Amino acid sequence: MALISDRDRTAHLLRRFGLGASEAEIEYYGAGGWRSAVDRLLACESIDEPVIYTEEFLKDQDGRMPPNPIQTQTTIYSWLLTTNRPLQAKMTVFWHDHFATSSEKVSNGPAMYKHWNTLWEGALGKFENLLLSISKDPAMLYWLDNIENVKGRANENFAREVMELFTLGVDHYTEEDIQEAARAFTGWSFGFQFNANSRVLPNRGQVPRLNSVFVFDERNHDNEEKSFFGKKANWNGDGIIKELCGMPRTAYYLVEKLWEFFAYAKPERSLIENHAATFLKSGLDIKVALRGIMMDEEFYSSKAERTIVKNPIDFCIPTLRQLGVGASLAPAIKDYTHTSGITTRARLLVARETHKSTEAMGMALLLPPDVAGWPSQLQWVSTATMVERIKWSDKVFGGRGTSLVTVPVVAPFGTTSQEVVSKMLSVFDARLPQEKVDTLVAGADRILNGGRVSRTNGSQVAIEVAKLLFSTPEFQFM
Repeated sequence: MALISDRDRTAHLLRRFGLGASEAEIEYYGAGGWRSAVDRLLACESIDEPVIYTEEFLKDQDGRMPPNPIQTQTTIYSWLLTTNRPLQAKMTVFWHDHFATSSEKVSNGPAMYKHWNTLWEGALGKFENLLLSISKDPAMLYWLDNIENVKGRANENFAREVMELFTLGVDHYTEEDIQEAARAFTGWSFGFQFNANSRVLPNRGQVPRLNSVFVFDERNHDNEEKSFFGKKANWNGDGIIKELCGMPRTAYYLVEKLWEFFAYAKPERSLIENHAATFLKSGLDIKVALRGIMMDEEFYSSKAERTIVKNPIDFCIPTLRQLGVGASLAPAIKDYTHTSGITTRARLLVARETHKSTEAMGMALLLPPDVAGWPSQLQWVSTATMVERIKWSDKVFGGRGTSLVTVPVVAPFGTTSQEVVSKMLSVFDARLPQEKVDTLVAGADRILNGGRVSRTNGSQVAIEVAKLLFSTPEFQFM
């Protein structure tokens, strides 16, 4: 059955194109109808951010910028919790998966922060601009070995992935195309820039840092004629990227990947062809592709509603945002400095704990498993990961003496088992059959033992209901 009501469509949009459908966000984005929600989501760059995450967040208490990526990961998770631009954030996660670059190899956290920021800034623009920026990003140059790609000894790693993973997909190019493209990308490297006036020299021996910048090493560039997809010219890297972005196959590949990420798996070819044609005509304008999906009635069909398994980011970040944790954190960390008081620094620990939980569930940002990115759908669900999803309730509501939620549970959730369950289903945007709702009520009743919710037992009631809710098959889908 297709989604019909404005509220249901708005919630569906926010589950897929945002960071969860909180009650407040449904009200804000849904004002004026679901089409207005589409417009508001796509106009996110005009919305002020409550926190501007700068390099200051990467420093430790002594003012140093440790290379270990943990502080960078903490900053990024805090970014996701507090942002007022959920679509831009969701698309940054999408592109992070698409251009999967890992701190396992690029072991300098600040360099990975710069990489993330490049994805954030280009997430909703023209794909060609994003591809060019990320291809020249020092973390990417190091990750896919293009710093070793020099005239006479072409390294094909980046050239292969730019076609196989970033633009065309498997089997839509030849080995000769890879070899010739690799020659075109020779000389693309990075160097360290210490100040605006310092000379930047290529560096091939070190992991990139925050002050690493793209360098075109002309001496090591193959300046001879090359043949790419049958076209002979003195191709360079910029030209290869432009050529790839003009190919209909690239538009098709990207739209299909976007559709499967946001709507449902294995869409009909004709559906993707229609969207790809519009996307290509727009010059690969990412917002055009996203609007096309958002406005397509097929996106609101029974094939799409709650049929995508939540990845760990979609499981943890929305639950905290739905509880208002992100909004409450923002003022405390807005003026963060590495020397700020323990109260302000402690707010970042919420992000750190969230990172630990998503990692235990199989997904740590900045650490994709390989160049193809993370798995999807039912690959996220196993006995071990389900245990971690259930344990998330303890961390959120205060099991073992810790809590990511600082407000008393009794205030927002009511005083009876029925009220608590009803409110939690609403807050967490959950829909369960009646028999499972009854199971949640019975779980709350066991804790209350005939009494009512109070400040002394409220957290335990919330933990019990959340454990039961987070363990249901229905809650794993969005």
